[in-house]
Amino acid sequence: MPGIDECLLHAMRLPGARGAALVDWTSGLALGTVGDAAGDDHETAAAETAELARMAAEHPTFAPVGPADSQAPVEDLVVTTRTCYHVLRFVETSFDSSVLMHLWLDRAEGNLALARLRMRDLTERLVLE
Repeated sequence: MPGIDECLLHAMRLPGARGAALVDWTSGLALGTVGDAAGDDHETAAAETAELARMAAEHPTFAPVGPADSQAPVEDLVVTTRTCYHVLRFVETSFDSSVLMHLWLDRAEGNLALARLRMRDLTERLVLE
């Protein structure tokens, strides 16, 4: 089971990966980063990513239909620009957490479907201590 650094390095092996980060979306702090940062600053990118994640996770518009459970209300977010994809995957843990993985992909080289599948696998195996 990989820790933060190993998990991020695995994410960077995806085709078109430009950067990856593990972010606490409550505080906006980067728990780990690798590669390039969108906007050239990992801390600013983490804070802005956290703001987007909070908006999706805390607003009832994005709540799942049906009975509530203990899982995060949102699995992932995808932001598409003309040149890249930003994939934000919420990390489920055994404790009350507010962690997500942010993967930045080059749109010409990246595969969005593959990235979502691999990120799901990585975050399921991630060990946070």
